[in-house]
Amino acid sequence: MTQSHDLGDLTWRLAGFTPYFWQAILGDEWLTAASIAEVASLPARVPGSVQQALLEAGALPDWKVGMNALQCEWVEHRHWVYEAELPASLADAPGEAILRCAALDYSGWLYLGPDLVAEFSGGHAEAAVPLGPACSLAGRKLRLIFACPPGWLGYTGFTSQFTQWKARFSYSWDWMVRLVTLGVGDDLTLEVTDGLGFDDHRIAADLDEDGSGMLTFDAGVRTAGGATLSLRLTGPDGLVRHAETPVEGPQVSVEWRGLPVRLWQPNGQGEQPLCTLNAELLDAAGQSIDALERRVGFRSIAWEPCAGAPSEATPWLCVVNARPILLQGINWTPIRPNFHDVGPEQYRRLLELYRDAGVNCLRVWGGGVLEKPCFYDLCDEMGLLVWQEFPLSSSTFDNWPPGEAPAVAEMRGIAASWVKRLRGHASLLMWCGGNELSRAEGAPLISRRIPVDFDHPMIAALAEVVAALDPGRRFAATSPYGPEFFGDEADYGQGKHWDVHGPWRPEAGMDAWRELWRHDDALIRTEVGCPGASPMAILEAYAAPDATVRPAPDAPRFRRPFDAWWWAEWAAFEAEAGREPLDVPEFVAWSQARQAEALAIAAGACKERFPACGGFILWMGHDSFPCTANTSVIDFHGEPKPALAALAEVFRG
Repeated sequence: MTQSHDLGDLTWRLAGFTPYFWQAILGDEWLTAASIAEVASLPARVPGSVQQALLEAGALPDWKVGMNALQCEWVEHRHWVYEAELPASLADAPGEAILRCAALDYSGWLYLGPDLVAEFSGGHAEAAVPLGPACSLAGRKLRLIFACPPGWLGYTGFTSQFTQWKARFSYSWDWMVRLVTLGVGDDLTLEVTDGLGFDDHRIAADLDEDGSGMLTFDAGVRTAGGATLSLRLTGPDGLVRHAETPVEGPQVSVEWRGLPVRLWQPNGQGEQPLCTLNAELLDAAGQSIDALERRVGFRSIAWEPCAGAPSEATPWLCVVNARPILLQGINWTPIRPNFHDVGPEQYRRLLELYRDAGVNCLRVWGGGVLEKPCFYDLCDEMGLLVWQEFPLSSSTFDNWPPGEAPAVAEMRGIAASWVKRLRGHASLLMWCGGNELSRAEGAPLISRRIPVDFDHPMIAALAEVVAALDPGRRFAATSPYGPEFFGDEADYGQGKHWDVHGPWRPEAGMDAWRELWRHDDALIRTEVGCPGASPMAILEAYAAPDATVRPAPDAPRFRRPFDAWWWAEWAAFEAEAGREPLDVPEFVAWSQARQAEALAIAAGACKERFPACGGFILWMGHDSFPCTANTSVIDFHGEPKPALAALAEVFRG
């Protein structure tokens, strides 16, 4: 039997040190007694980021205001010690203790009192650390010590050289300042086990050829012999099936067919009934050894060629429960740079906005993180299909994934961790190697880009992991994928445009934009955008005290990377109107109306071409930072821009 203790319930303290200087106080009773700490002990939360704890203690300025993020970068150059006392109740706990860490961001050391227990590195994969007999841990101090993070993994650089597996977006992107977070990114639990019970398990729910439900349960088990597996499936209408199976080895497998279940449907196609599967391992006397509970949804997913697609093209028509659907989506990026501190209520608010707008697909972008479990649970509940990318992304100058054996081996481990955690979700649509992985033909920034293929060692390794651990689920090498990266009007009608990215603005004006979409021949558009300014409330709330609120490159408030000069189209207004805006509110109204019109044209054209076009996925959904302007349709405060309502008319029409 295994019992789990949520270590987020402990009283945590945080202190900052000159690198390695914390070693001088490992034997001390409390960090509060350590005079050598540069940042004296202060309250912290787990999960939680170092930066949020410092902000709440008044030790950091608000990085959202003006150029304050520059004053936060010193945090990266210290070591940070999280410390908590383990509960005295463990003295009576029988069995061995295992510390399970869903996301330690990024590297460092784990201590029990003065004793080094383990080192950790990599912010994406789970870690499981044996701690010995649980009774020996009572009252001991658990210390998580975070080292300095990698220096640069951001938007500009060389993907082939980035082999430190930490979330890249927080090093700055065209919608994000640099705020390189550290800390505990997700749940931290202490498991106490007697050594018996379930090991790794896989649950797959699908539909049989006759439309009835089919469920497979596979699990490793550790028993003393004579055990029985009890499976009980309960749906919204009551018990679906219950059966017991003798356990005759270290692995047990059960397949049920002909289950009378209601179908799980994507948003807009019907309801999302979920069933609960209870699995219990019983000993020879009928006593419980271990138990687990998971939710499942029954649906089938297949991929067919789009109408009129070239014979050699990848299939981009998604067929759910024997019905072809248009993937109407957004690209999902982390809600905040300090994703460690995001809670279920923030996920729910955004996901409900997307659901109500008719979105049925979320592409979880490769420059971010594996989102918290509640995200995937909510997607199950709301019918939001998840296109999940592994943590690889482009870097402007070099977008080719690393292929050296050590980097590939590390990514294999990350991929296996992610696949095992997500594969049971009804909402999980497919896996993807990463974002915009490609090689260049020609000069940087103006070259033709050729998407990576399955013969690359990194992509081949990811494909193998998915095939072994989540058989039957689609794996795409990258997005975009096909002969061409971008859609080019000169190549329309030649079968070159499969999955393509862009465009991200109507550069030649709205008439040319309409014409582009009138003749589009892409099989799926997985990144399309148009910038829209943030509302005045955000521009004013986060302006530096001495700044002029004017979203133009020369404005002191708006010299952050990219978001002013890249997405705030002051010059486009001047070109269209023949003058400067009278004031900022006029510019904001024009920008938001332009975004709404452009996206409605693009989405509407793709929907009209269905099933010749399999999907339209917007770049991007929501702001993670109070940008001056961005391609998002939901602003930093979680309020929709007019573009979301315009998209909803298309998606729900």
